[in-house]
Amino acid sequence: MSNSELQARRLNATPRGVGVMCDFYAVKAENATLWDHQGREYTDFSAGIAVLNTGHRHPKVMAAVKQQLDCFTHTAFQVIPYENYISLAERLNERVPVAGPAKTTFFSTGAEAVENAVKIARAATGRPGIIAFTGAFHGRTHMTMTLTGKVVPYKTGFGPFASSVFHARYPNALHGHSVAAALESLEAIFKCDISPQQVAAIIFEPIQGEGGFNVAPPEFVSALRKLCDQHGILLIADEIQSGFARTGKLFACEYYDVKPDLITMAKSLAGGMPLSAVAGRAEVMDAPQPGGLGGTYAGSPPAIAAAHAVLDVIDEEQLCQRANQLGAKLTETLQGAGCRALVDVRGRGSMIAAEFNDAAGKPSADIARSIQQQALAQGLILLTCGVYGNVIRFLYPLTIPDAQFDSALQLLTGILAKH
Repeated sequence: MSNSELQARRLNATPRGVGVMCDFYAVKAENATLWDHQGREYTDFSAGIAVLNTGHRHPKVMAAVKQQLDCFTHTAFQVIPYENYISLAERLNERVPVAGPAKTTFFSTGAEAVENAVKIARAATGRPGIIAFTGAFHGRTHMTMTLTGKVVPYKTGFGPFASSVFHARYPNALHGHSVAAALESLEAIFKCDISPQQVAAIIFEPIQGEGGFNVAPPEFVSALRKLCDQHGILLIADEIQSGFARTGKLFACEYYDVKPDLITMAKSLAGGMPLSAVAGRAEVMDAPQPGGLGGTYAGSPPAIAAAHAVLDVIDEEQLCQRANQLGAKLTETLQGAGCRALVDVRGRGSMIAAEFNDAAGKPSADIARSIQQQALAQGLILLTCGVYGNVIRFLYPLTIPDAQFDSALQLLTGILAKH
């Protein structure tokens, strides 16, 4: 079966709303390498959109899933529970950066985690309001689409949206949005849209994902914590893309002096298996009544087993340290590539992005797309992001072999030098 034949079948069988970047189809993958139906080899710097920090088919993850499959595949935890769900919650409770005792519950997708974090916050505070930020991405369900701060393509044609959700400005110095301006936009919401006494939670990404890998300044996060404490508002950190060693720490929130009340996680939590989680302060997590949280596949046994293996691999292979090492090498390569269109390189650890402007100094999605397409033609898979689509994000597996990583950077240098 050729890629072109599969492409024709896809267009006939699936709706156009499912946007697909590549016109080839995967048949095999191993660590940072992927092969298509024609036998062509690719280096994967997308990692399933930050799902594969431990690489495709890590042997320990595969072994854990196979062992679980030999026991049982599904019972529904809220009907018949199982021990490894509890032990994974215990492991995460020990490591999430929240103040005091923590509790954790599991779901299947990142959007589910965010939805349930909102439910927990509303139950704990008795308030309806949620504040998110411009440039945010929190999912594609009704609530999470409302929270998302980017219209095209995520919100186009899907209104009306959920009520009692408001957007403040996320700081972005490159685009002229200071921390002071961001905080002023929060105060404006309190004055014009909803009183702080009616706000249940403020949700933010320590590093925005789809928004362009914008890093939250420490003074901004500290101010959010102070504002939440002042008004009895809960602070939710969305770590779905930034978690599990991607930033050089298990969670990006560990870079800050203050702690959130709730944390959402998914993506690389289970090494390619569908699993998400909400963790938070125990008294907050206990607010919903029994039956208020859950889901048929929430905390799927094979995914739970995979997540245990992922945590083991992160520790045993020192992936936090490796994220910092690889990210430093990538940053040096990007800054030294002689690319005239490159205006910023930013991030933490291996959550690195490069932003591009045209000759007039305007954000250029065309340049980012050109670099992406040239890389793909030479076997390197890259993703774009950003409100203007002018950012390339780098999400290689942290387990990528050094020689393969260096070869990809050499290829990237040659492409960047042309722009």
